[in-house]
Amino acid sequence: MQSLLDPAILFFALGVFAGLVRSNLEMPAAISKFLSIYLLMALGLKGGFALAASGLTPSVASSLGLAVLLAVVVPLVGYVLLRRVVSGFNAAAVAATYGSVSAVTFVTATQYLDSQHIAYGGYMAAAMALMESPAIILAVMLANALRQRQAKASTGTVPAHRGQPVMAMVSAGAGAPGGNNMGHGSAVAAASPARNLSVGKILHESFTDGTQLLLLGAMVIGLATGDEGKAAMQPFSGDLFKGMLCLFLLDMGLNTARSLPAVRHQSPWLLAYAVVGPLVHASLALVLAWWLQVPAGDATLLMVLAASASYIAVPAVVRYAIPEAQPSLYVSLSLGVTFPLNIVLGIPLYTQVVQWAWVG
Repeated sequence: MQSLLDPAILFFALGVFAGLVRSNLEMPAAISKFLSIYLLMALGLKGGFALAASGLTPSVASSLGLAVLLAVVVPLVGYVLLRRVVSGFNAAAVAATYGSVSAVTFVTATQYLDSQHIAYGGYMAAAMALMESPAIILAVMLANALRQRQAKASTGTVPAHRGQPVMAMVSAGAGAPGGNNMGHGSAVAAASPARNLSVGKILHESFTDGTQLLLLGAMVIGLATGDEGKAAMQPFSGDLFKGMLCLFLLDMGLNTARSLPAVRHQSPWLLAYAVVGPLVHASLALVLAWWLQVPAGDATLLMVLAASASYIAVPAVVRYAIPEAQPSLYVSLSLGVTFPLNIVLGIPLYTQVVQWAWVG
């Protein structure tokens, strides 16, 4: 119970409560964007400083390699299961959402570990960055394959689609939850023709996306400046971090409350997946981390990353790349169900499980 009294979690709960009672409390869009930029920059710097201190050790390589493996396995397994209850396009979109990661969930987990005095590698920020794109790439490839099969079944030929830029900047999708630009799949499909997109294009757009570029760039700066940079940036990336996170989670609580009405209209099977799926993904990360003897703090963060679901980056891509899928489906599940469960219950649970398994 004490773990739920963390200020960050309580501010998230306050935001949910304010949204549910229809308070006029609101975070200006410019402030929300600033907070997200700050958190990514501070997280990247922390990761770079930690990597400068530790170097690239076998332990670091194991953690990063396991992150990439999870980023491939989770969406593939999710697609196979989801294909039984929803259409192929919706299955690909939801699998991408749950195969990718939530930066806010990760940042909250690092702050929680700090409050519990549990050591972890700052380089895990790189693991988060590595886990964001594979699920998106796999989903687009699956969608392209579905379109080709449908075209062959109907006409016996495969039409050539002219690709357009797929990756919207995350800042353009930051207002996605509950926003007007997230309509039903049919409306999006009518406005956006289906596209067969090359893997190279997706990779380029993913790694030049603003969030990825800022996170990785800040990490490189932290790595290059080392201890001197850490001391100089401590007031910015250290002292202010907790307060900024609380403000951001207050805003996320408001967004979560707005997405809850859409959750009520989802299939019970999808709701079950939104609850049970992350637990299964976290369990897979736990087993692999234990087998590879990953440090306890890193194992906890791998569980958090595997259990998290993207609600900004993936929708920003998928609504253009897979217009046949319903945005109201994958956004409401990730933001209305999985995100609050991970923030309130998941992070403390994963931490306790790893401490029990590693420390005893």
